[in-house]
Amino acid sequence: QMQLVESGGGLVQAGASLSLSCAASGRTFSRYAMGWFRQAPGKEREFVAAINRSGGSTYYATSVKGRFTISRDNAKNTVYLQMNSLKPEDTAVYYCAAEAVVHNGVVITTSEYDYWGQGTQVTVSS
Repeated sequence: QMQLVESGGGLVQAGASLSLSCAASGRTFSRYAMGWFRQAPGKEREFVAAINRSGGSTYYATSVKGRFTISRDNAKNTVYLQMNSLKPEDTAVYYCAAEAVVHNGVVITTSEYDYWGQGTQVTVSS
């Protein structure tokens, strides 16, 4: 089992920045592709960003590209999501996810991820 614990959520005004962290334990972190997803009230969980095992390849949803940055530190077993220029429509519970892979590509599909964190709330006021 891999355990994932998100932190860093909060309430901010539109235009502000916020940094999320996801600490992993229980497995060899560098063997896992990682992703961030979010779920707003009444909506399905949606993909936000993904990063491959080594950290050299990333992929973003169109809605966050250019504003959000995903990164990872395999020595610290942690994946990050830096969120800039936040908008009210970014309000959601943000989840990190992990998937054991043998390739070094990104994983962007919700159903492919085996492990999920409990989520952290991000609220952006207008």
